Amino acid sequence: MQHTFHVTGMTCGHCERAVQQAIQAVDASAQVSIDRAAQQVVVQSAQASRAALAQAIAEEGYEVA
Repeated sequence: MQHTFHVTGMTCGHCERAVQQAIQAVDASAQVSIDRAAQQVVVQSAQASRAALAQAIAEEGYEVA
């Protein structure tokens, strides 16, 4: 299942890695695509719910819409 999130607060490569690692902590096999300029994170995950993924991103300190 594909989930698209609008994520604000990502300003650098470290931010992108933090978001990717948070997502993969919920689903290690998730495929993550991040477009920092567009503030968009697309996740392909067969296991994790949208809510769980959003919570993981938010716990890293980013705003998720």
